Amino acid sequence: MRRWLWLFVFLWLLAVPYNSIYAYPGGDEDENCEALREAAIEALEAGIQVEEPDCVSDPGRSAIELRAAYGEMAEPSFTEIRQLPINEEILYQRRYIRIVGDAQFYDAPHGNVVGSISRGYNFASYRLINAEGWVQLTNNQWVPPEFVQEADVSSFTGIEILQPLTHSYAWMIRTARPSRYPGGPEDREQAPIRQYTLLTIYATEFVDGWEWYMVGPEQWLQQTRVAKLKPVQRPAEIGPNDYWIAVDLFEQTAVAYEGDRMVFATLISSGLPQWSTNEGLFKVYIRATSTPMTGASGQPSYYFIENVPWVMYFDGDIALHGAYWHDLFGYRQSKGCVNLSILDAWWLYRWSEGAVDKSPYVYVYSSGEYRDDLPAWARRPR
Repeated sequence: MRRWLWLFVFLWLLAVPYNSIYAYPGGDEDENCEALREAAIEALEAGIQVEEPDCVSDPGRSAIELRAAYGEMAEPSFTEIRQLPINEEILYQRRYIRIVGDAQFYDAPHGNVVGSISRGYNFASYRLINAEGWVQLTNNQWVPPEFVQEADVSSFTGIEILQPLTHSYAWMIRTARPSRYPGGPEDREQAPIRQYTLLTIYATEFVDGWEWYMVGPEQWLQQTRVAKLKPVQRPAEIGPNDYWIAVDLFEQTAVAYEGDRMVFATLISSGLPQWSTNEGLFKVYIRATSTPMTGASGQPSYYFIENVPWVMYFDGDIALHGAYWHDLFGYRQSKGCVNLSILDAWWLYRWSEGAVDKSPYVYVYSSGEYRDDLPAWARRPR
């Protein structure tokens, strides 16, 4: 039976126009080999048992494994995880603005100048906006509308982990279309996968040194498009019942553990290259529900951020905290701190109260190395 199957495949290849077959990228396979592989998968789906074609030197997942993965995709299950629900009371506990330019503060709209702030990365909470657009800050001072922009508050949330993971997961960090095959271009016929979509990884292939993940039927994503959740071994200094947070600088993720049990995972934004977050094992030593943060006075990188929420300092003035001023989780973004969405920071802050002295360990590491040859679309958005 198998001999007749391959004879049929050979005759079919002769009849198919050359330009109708996709080239298999990044390996030793040619068009005919890829077609043989596709035919093997189709035969399996028809109930015919076949083996992997001999021309495949590094097959990755076999056709049988791929068929099992396709079957699993038809009935996806998220019983082992649960996305943290949006708590609007916490998310919108305060209202935020960005103050742009060299701004002046007034005691009333069109009133007297009572203060000023230098141009920089400045954010504040506010009480109200009047009909003319003047903004009243929480200290009762007023800012003219030309110095005000609305803050980009993210509603992203991570996942609670309900039982040991049997799948690999990743978050889409920027909206894009998947490719039909590993190493291929974006497939314009497929719908875009939106930023922050949680994906299940069913298979992994390597093309030109990059990992490619199968996240659906004929849906492949290069590793630079996603942040992958990776378990990490508990450091020896952390006890089997201790609370700790693993921060992966390469994937830009954070995972909360109780001993060896994963309980929560999410995206982060750590320090930019010039302000890299230090690797090592630390411990939270002070906490605050909110606090101001400022630095680089008199420099172009000056910043003042009021009411930074859900703060846990662990390395000098470096902290885990909520960030209401950007929506780029999954990319390096900060001046050294570990940025989280407001709701994720709130979850970790409350969870940490179960740790000894409310001081969980923080293990900062990197599961890989950043490459210099990133394509333009994979670089951090501005």
